[in-house]
Amino acid sequence: MSAAPPPEPHPEEDPGPLRSALAGLTTRGRSFLAAGIAAAVCAYILGQSDLLRVGLLLAALPLVCVGVLLRTRYLVSGSRRLSPARVPAAAESRVHLRVDNVSRLPTGLLMLQDRVPYVLGPRPRFVLDRVEPGGQREVSYRVRSDLRGRYPLGPLQLRLTDPFGMCELNRAFSSYDTLTVVPRTEPLPAIRLSGEASGYGDGRQRSLALAGDDDVIPRGYRHGDDLRRVHWRSTARYGELMVRREEQPQRTGCTVLLDTRRCAHRGAGPDSAFEWAVAGAASVGVHLLERGFSVRLLTDTGSTVPGPDGGGFGGDSSDVAGLLLDTLAVIDHSEEPGLSPAYDVLRNGREGLVVAFLGGLDEEETAVVSRMRQRAGAAVAFVLDGPAWSRDGRSDTDQAYEERLGQLREAGWTVVPVNPGDRLPRLWREIDGQPLGAGAWPGGPAGGRR
Repeated sequence: MSAAPPPEPHPEEDPGPLRSALAGLTTRGRSFLAAGIAAAVCAYILGQSDLLRVGLLLAALPLVCVGVLLRTRYLVSGSRRLSPARVPAAAESRVHLRVDNVSRLPTGLLMLQDRVPYVLGPRPRFVLDRVEPGGQREVSYRVRSDLRGRYPLGPLQLRLTDPFGMCELNRAFSSYDTLTVVPRTEPLPAIRLSGEASGYGDGRQRSLALAGDDDVIPRGYRHGDDLRRVHWRSTARYGELMVRREEQPQRTGCTVLLDTRRCAHRGAGPDSAFEWAVAGAASVGVHLLERGFSVRLLTDTGSTVPGPDGGGFGGDSSDVAGLLLDTLAVIDHSEEPGLSPAYDVLRNGREGLVVAFLGGLDEEETAVVSRMRQRAGAAVAFVLDGPAWSRDGRSDTDQAYEERLGQLREAGWTVVPVNPGDRLPRLWREIDGQPLGAGAWPGGPAGGRR
């Protein structure tokens, strides 16, 4: 459930700063101006110089207020800061608004209003009494959303008034910030997963290093490299400074498959099957990254994150976790009829572990998912199909649902049926000790830590 980007401002004719300032005169200001003009006209007709001075004073006061506010309008700056800018669903984020007066004159009454989507709560409004020259004021408010997505905050609107209440001017700042609401992740228990990464294991590059200098694969020298790692034979061969490659940690790959097909999920809202699957994919992805796996997200459309077209999905675990959560924050239903695009990505390589969150499957898609098992060393499927997720409570699909689960088990999948109200940590614990096909798992030692 993603939020739409902020609308583009419509081009409007600028009436000019002076006209907009005069249009901001309040009823009191217009009354003073009208009274001053009337007094000046009467003074001219009656020949009363004292009345003329009174009229000029009455007319000049609102005009002076307009001039002061017009100058202050462009000498007041506003900024916004989110703390934090990325929050899980149902968690709060605090928005800090800051107003700085960079003029040499104090401001009058200031009214702040920030524009927020209705999903985050009511529109916040604040009143600031007076800001001294060079001073600043900071206020804050909280936002919260039960729906994941990316929500724009802003622009900030500022209303200035003079101490006499003669004029009110509005100013809207053009900048806005974005609050990202990611799916809630649940901590999962540490279970035995075959092929768990063991850090710097016996990899191919270590074998090459033990074979002798002739098998060392060098690379060009980079600023900061230790000179003790310089490979002089390669340096003489290539005519530039070369160093030995660092041994890379060998990490087992894991693909989290998320079925986003609109036809595969029933219901809508935060408690729907689709939202459960999105939150489950986020929890499993973050958990496996913490356990040392190299994780990527694959959807039924064939798109992968990170890595284009299912390319390498290594990298720093914290960066990958942030990328996965940001992607899942805005992911939505697809119109893809089947899971064949995802299978095409999987069959191009050999996967270590596949954790799938699947919706409704017909016979054809069950066969496609069964073939996916051939490309993975181990495979776990959380299946959210079945009458339990249907609002109409149909029961005529119970037998077909169980048959398809049986077909997946026969193909080698570890199948976990998911019903409404099930918690992922409990289901995750249930797969502990079940055979996951560790013997066919390429790369990484068998057994893991508890």
